Amino acid sequence: MPKKSVKKAAKKTATSPVKFKQALERTEEIVLTVTEREFSGRTSSRPVWFVTRGRRLYLLPVKGSDSKWYRHVLETPTVTLTAKGQKWTARATPITDPAKVHEVVEMFRAKYGADDVKKYYSKLDVAVSIPLP
Repeated sequence: MPKKSVKKAAKKTATSPVKFKQALERTEEIVLTVTEREFSGRTSSRPVWFVTRGRRLYLLPVKGSDSKWYRHVLETPTVTLTAKGQKWTARATPITDPAKVHEVVEMFRAKYGADDVKKYYSKLDVAVSIPLP
């Protein structure tokens, strides 16, 4: 997956839910920030692809349930998304039902192309759902 500067995206703060949603419409990649351990409070950020449907945003971990950020979400589900400098913090919900994961995978294939999804995503066993403002 193409990588962009995480530092640049993390500098600005959110101004409104409307601006966050507008920023999502203008980008193909966002920055996901997760808490590494519930008690340490350390955070880590990475660029990720996403899809939206209705008032939900969906993520696919590149290595599926083996992805470190996915395991961190299981421990501490509050995540921050940054799109074009606009931030949104919400509670992520893991998706493990194979039929629902397949729906998310198909949305990713439609948005990014089946070849790129196959190229970058090695395990398609879980997804994550995040409510949008």
